[in-house]
Amino acid sequence: MHAPRRTAVTALLCAALALGTTACGPFSDDAKPTGPFGDLSGSQIVDKAFAATKGAKALTVDIDQRAAADPVKAYLSLDDRGRCTGTLTTGATNTIELIKPDGKDVYLRFDEASLREQVKDEDAETQKATIKSLKGRWLKGPVSDPDNKDMLELCDLKRLLSGFEQGASGIVKGAETTVGGRKALALTEPGGGGESSTVYVATQGTPYVLRIVTKGGEEPGTITFSNYGKPVGAEAPAAKDVVETE
Repeated sequence: MHAPRRTAVTALLCAALALGTTACGPFSDDAKPTGPFGDLSGSQIVDKAFAATKGAKALTVDIDQRAAADPVKAYLSLDDRGRCTGTLTTGATNTIELIKPDGKDVYLRFDEASLREQVKDEDAETQKATIKSLKGRWLKGPVSDPDNKDMLELCDLKRLLSGFEQGASGIVKGAETTVGGRKALALTEPGGGGESSTVYVATQGTPYVLRIVTKGGEEPGTITFSNYGKPVGAEAPAAKDVVETE
C-alpha cells in the first residue's frame, strides 16, 4: 500500500511554505511600523511568529489546498514528541486516516475510494480480496518505509515550515482582525501574476501564526493553525483492527 500521490503532497507543502520560497511566493516589501507590535517591521513580526510556531509543543493544522487539478485537504494534530493523528483527503473523495503514536510505527486506514484507487491496476479478484481485507482496518507499517515519507512530512512541523526565509523584506501590515476567536494582525505580500499571500499572527499572548491564506496563482489555499499546546491523542489502534505490512 502506498502513500498519496507525490504531486498532491508536493502541492500541499508548497501551500504550507507560501511565505518562504521563490516558487511559493516570498514576501518582498517593507511597511511603516504600526499596530500591536509597536515599532517592529512586518518582516520582524513574521520572523517572530514563525519562530514561535516552530517552537510550539503541540498544535493542529488544517490545510485546504484548492488547486483545480489536485485539491488536497488535511487535518492533523501533532506534537514535538513525534505523535501525530488526523486525516488527509486527496482529490474529491479519497480519504486516509493516520495515527503515528511514536517514532517507530504509523497506522493508516484507507476509505473505500482510496483502496479502490490503490488497486485499480490489479485484476478483479485481487481488488476484491484487498478491499475485503483492509476495509475498515488499519495498515501498520514502519515510519522508515519510503512509501510513508511524503505523508509523514505533514507530521513534522519544523519540516512543514522549513521553507520560510527569515529576514524577507517588505511585508505589508494590514488590519487587525480575528481568527478562530483570537485577535490577529494581517501581514500581506502582493505577489506577481495576481497571486498574494497573507499571514495572520496572534496579537495577544505568544505571537503564533494563526492562518496563512494564498490567493490567485496555481495553488490557492488556506492553512489554519490552532489548539496550540493541547495534548495529541495518538494511541495505537486495537490489535484486532490492525493489518501489518510485510
